[in-house]
Amino acid sequence: MEAELSYLGEVIVKKKNEIARTVHDTRLIGASEADLLKVKKVENEIIAIRANFIELFGEALKNSSEKDGALDKFSKWGKETGTAFCAQGVPLDEALKDTSYYRKFIWKVIREEVIERNMSLNVVFEVGDIIDPLLDHAAHSFSMAYVHSYSETFNNTRQSFLELSVPVVPITDTIAILPLVGDIDTERARLLMEEALTKSKELGIANLIIDISGVMIVDTMVANELIKIINSLKLLGVKTIFTGIRPEIAQTIVSLGLDLGELTFMKSLKVALSKLQK
Repeated sequence: MEAELSYLGEVIVKKKNEIARTVHDTRLIGASEADLLKVKKVENEIIAIRANFIELFGEALKNSSEKDGALDKFSKWGKETGTAFCAQGVPLDEALKDTSYYRKFIWKVIREEVIERNMSLNVVFEVGDIIDPLLDHAAHSFSMAYVHSYSETFNNTRQSFLELSVPVVPITDTIAILPLVGDIDTERARLLMEEALTKSKELGIANLIIDISGVMIVDTMVANELIKIINSLKLLGVKTIFTGIRPEIAQTIVSLGLDLGELTFMKSLKVALSKLQK
């Protein structure tokens, strides 16, 4: 049995480029002219990647007793390739379509050899017990790596966006402005406090104007976070002034029953700057 498995493995290794080309050509059926032109530029590289992947199956059959080693190789392939495909912007569902083509054309070669050499069903079943789980494992590893990479990229982008959405802008040596636009959730409120405290200390300002004319909704959570920011800044010797309160927001703040005694409100950014500069 091991001799027959080893022989089939050798066949897969020898025909890896042929199988890779077949998978590649089949995969491109129905592709647009624009997509074909893009693929043409890196076609040899893509086929080489496919061939190397197919070779792993051949090696697994040749060394059928070393199943753990084969799993490690397919895990590594899935992790590296999944991460690379995500970086290239290839949709996950599109990438996973390759799985069925690999299975189809690898088995086509095996079937032809089994028939030609009149191998037993036991050999066929043994081949299936090796190849199919490895292919499924590769697809799983690929998917996990892709999703992890996508999630990491998304979180980094979100973090960068959040950081850009809470800019402390110095106006004079003692005055800075923090303009807020959009909704404020828990995560953004946390970054808002960190940025306000850090920048206020770095700039050595005495007054921070927080303009909330671009904030659409102020609920209990947002109001409480803003009060926390004021109290924290007070410990640094920084006075906080709010500007840009719209009528509906003012009504909401009053209806929340919060203690507004510690808060300073001014009609507009222009008014606040004018009074502070005087």
